[in-house]
Amino acid sequence: MKLAVLGATGGIGRHLVALALADGHQVTAAVRDPARLPVQHDRLTVVRADALDPASLEPVIAGADAVLSGIGAIGRIDPRKPASTSARAAATAMAATGVRRILVVSAGPLNRSGAGQSLLSAKVFGPLLWAVLRDVYTDLEAMERILRASDLDWTAVRPPRLTDHPGQGRYRHAVEAGPAGAAVPRADVARAMLDLVADPTSFRHAVGVSS
Repeated sequence: MKLAVLGATGGIGRHLVALALADGHQVTAAVRDPARLPVQHDRLTVVRADALDPASLEPVIAGADAVLSGIGAIGRIDPRKPASTSARAAATAMAATGVRRILVVSAGPLNRSGAGQSLLSAKVFGPLLWAVLRDVYTDLEAMERILRASDLDWTAVRPPRLTDHPGQGRYRHAVEAGPAGAAVPRADVARAMLDLVADPTSFRHAVGVSS
């Protein structure tokens, strides 16, 4: 496939690029600073672009089979509201270019129902995380609302605590439920996103992903 990766220099974005290339896909990586993605591959095109600006994203997204975004907040308070702003920009650029499939990284605590989670996660850890990271999660909720209101084939991947442990290449996932576990390597979130690209059961759904 031809994949456009937004936030390609981030913790999950770097894994998206590496794994997509290993899978044999053609990748266009959108970055603010190409020097931060020192990867060379004959199936990789690195483009300087602002993922918060739809006009900047159009040439990145045009012709792609899917868009994968690893964009999220830097710190507990990010005035740019990057998740929702980038989702709005991507949706606008996709409407202009005719691309329909997009996968984004959200967060496990957005599963307000607690379906597929332990009682401890749903009733104790979830509320605690909301208290500490309210600005981050509010931005992610706005991102999901933007996607739900669109006519795109979107998937919001909701992991729990992210780690930099080596990816295992396996994970648990549940549509509109979970995540079941308490943590997951960033590499395995990227693996899940790539596996879900062509999975119609994930279209227009949030999917909990964990180890």
